[in-house]
Amino acid sequence: QVQLNGSGGGVVHIGDSLGVSCAGSGDSFSRYALGWFRRAPGEDFRFVGCITWNGGDVEYADDARGRFNISRDNVKNMVFLQMNSLKPEDTALYFCTAHSSLDSCGRTKEMYSSWGQGIRVTVRV
Repeated sequence: QVQLNGSGGGVVHIGDSLGVSCAGSGDSFSRYALGWFRRAPGEDFRFVGCITWNGGDVEYADDARGRFNISRDNVKNMVFLQMNSLKPEDTALYFCTAHSSLDSCGRTKEMYSSWGQGIRVTVRV
């Protein structure tokens, strides 16, 4: 099973850009579809986006599409979430996730078996 270690995050203002990332270790990273979820204060996990094992397909939640970009580097065992035009409602803990799949990635958190630690992103007015 792959282990994920997140980094990045911080405090930004409306309209700023920010990137977060996760480094994978352990099992063969390229065998895993990768996802990003977030959890705002007092709320449940919400799907942000996901990317298939080879980066051939990327899916986004409606509120992320057009502003966020997910990419991966299977040589460096990294997955990236670039967030642009940030809004206060993007304030949350962001989690990278992985599940072993050479098919599609998924929007449901129960599909994912490995989770990185939460990365805090705060967007201020």
